[in-house]
Amino acid sequence: MKNDNELLYALDRIATALESMAPKPTQAIKIGSFDAFVWEANDCCLKPVKKVNRIKIDLLQGIDQQKKLLSDNTKQFANGFSANNALLWGARGTGKSSLVKAIHAQTNKKCFKNLILIEIHREDIKSLPRLLELLRQSESRFLLFCDDLSFDNEDDSYKSLKGLLEGGIEGRPENVIFYATSNRRHLMSQDMIENEKETAIHSSESVEEKVSLSDRFGLWLGFHNCNQDTYFSIVEGYVEQYQLIDPAIDLRAEAVEWSITRGSRSGRVAWQFIQDLAGRLGKKLD
Repeated sequence: MKNDNELLYALDRIATALESMAPKPTQAIKIGSFDAFVWEANDCCLKPVKKVNRIKIDLLQGIDQQKKLLSDNTKQFANGFSANNALLWGARGTGKSSLVKAIHAQTNKKCFKNLILIEIHREDIKSLPRLLELLRQSESRFLLFCDDLSFDNEDDSYKSLKGLLEGGIEGRPENVIFYATSNRRHLMSQDMIENEKETAIHSSESVEEKVSLSDRFGLWLGFHNCNQDTYFSIVEGYVEQYQLIDPAIDLRAEAVEWSITRGSRSGRVAWQFIQDLAGRLGKKLD
């Protein structure tokens, strides 16, 4: 009898452990009045974002061509037509993620809030199949967004992304498009690519497997560090937007000094300068 009780206890513990390891069932999407969510992979649910952290598209300077191409592509998708997945790659702080969020807001103004933005974190890429299963059931249209996407050695989660971008027996749902930002054009580190060359029997085929991931993005948009005139335009645009004008401040001289201390000129550096300036002037940036 004692052995039977011990066996039942052991079986109960095994069943409990297996239940905790099993994927949680997906739940129907409840959009409500929200147009932006964050994918919570552990709970298999979408967490609504009450206020998206973004800036107005007019404040993004020096990327007019990127604005037009991404805007046109996004409007096509939101209106129910074919469009490409997009990879925004290039230097840090040049407005890649800001542009995606600004384009989303702009598109919804013109398309009557028809497009839902969903951010998926880099570490949750492997959960993409579950998210797609959830989105496929909805009548809404979704823009999946992954910021700062890249893959390092021994990281095979890029295979889950390949299935979304192109391939897989079901293919990408018609109501889903994927935008990613990255500092790397091919999403893989150079060390990773070189390592593949050295260790693979057929090195060219192995590298092709890695590099082909970025090829599955139909739209590539490159971003580069801005020149000084563009940097000044960005700073002055923020100053006008937030009414930070002070005759006692030599705006351009201080902006240059700030960029020198940071070692670069970019939209991010300009914004950091503006935050410092607003604090010194005792003003809040709403």
